[in-house]
Amino acid sequence: MNPPSPPLARIRTPGFAGYGIAWSPFFDRSLAVSSSANYGLVGNGRLHILSLAPSSTSLHPQLLVEKVFDTQDGLYDLAFSESHENQLVTASGDGSIKLWDTALQEHPIRNWAEHGREVFCVDWNNIKKDVFASSSWDASVRVWHPERPTSLMAITTAHTGCVYACAFSPHNPDLLATACGDGHLRLFDLRQPAAQASVTVPVGGEVLCLDWNKYRPMSLATGSTDRVIKTWDLRSAISKPQTGVATAVEIGTPVAAILGHEYAIRKVAYSPHAPQLLASASYDMTARVWDADAAATSGPPGAPPQPAQAGVVAGAGSMRKIHDAHTEFVVGVAWSLFQEGLVASTAWDSETHLWGVH
Repeated sequence: MNPPSPPLARIRTPGFAGYGIAWSPFFDRSLAVSSSANYGLVGNGRLHILSLAPSSTSLHPQLLVEKVFDTQDGLYDLAFSESHENQLVTASGDGSIKLWDTALQEHPIRNWAEHGREVFCVDWNNIKKDVFASSSWDASVRVWHPERPTSLMAITTAHTGCVYACAFSPHNPDLLATACGDGHLRLFDLRQPAAQASVTVPVGGEVLCLDWNKYRPMSLATGSTDRVIKTWDLRSAISKPQTGVATAVEIGTPVAAILGHEYAIRKVAYSPHAPQLLASASYDMTARVWDADAAATSGPPGAPPQPAQAGVVAGAGSMRKIHDAHTEFVVGVAWSLFQEGLVASTAWDSETHLWGVH
């Protein structure tokens, strides 16, 4: 077996297992990691504000810790504000959401506590820049304004399990997708008065993560406990008359189904620079990058497209990169918004890595 390929840069967060990671949409050298003591099972949390050192180059980056903020419960996710360069929100194991200003010291500037269980995901709308969403193990999703004391909207009855992830469409600010432990991807049109899913897609396994393609409206990727990354094209479903819930026939099979990870997939992230590139993080202790277009079209020359289950094996040849330098579950992965091909990952080994895809 070949030894793990080292990252371009790494930094340790001793005593705190990494969970979420995100790059600033304002500063090309700034990123943040949400983390938890004792692997998030019990204990404190810590928000790490990181930066690339001034001496960093694209081939030899160096990570520095600029500031840390401590919390009384584990931090599972984070999202940078799209409207304020120094602000970000965190998702906490005690059900709270906190808004931080990195220019200030110690305490969050706002705290919300409407969720009844762990908040596992927060996502900031990059079109309506004063709105963000949260999803929780309490089976609810909530939409927030950073200056309002209570949520703008709560979706409390559409899911029958933990809502592990939520994400606004980068093409339509009123579309919100969710990934649920009940095995479904759901799409909500927040302009509709009833908080009922416009589209429901049976994915398989517990759906732990999702992301929107940044270039192709209505295209998403999901990752599940079944170890399969699936990409979806929801154009046909959303264009049909509103009948409440779309059937599996309307959705059809995935565009691609990629099997390569050995354990559950904890995070998927489309590249902001290349529509076909998709990063993933897994409990198999690796992060990987895939060519999702190659996965969708792979197969014997001249053969007709196969159903998704047959395409699972074909998709394995679409891997562009494997980052295997972590020594514990990899749970966060994020593309730099400014430097093409630069990826950050964080894991339960208390390390954050930078690595490249070329």
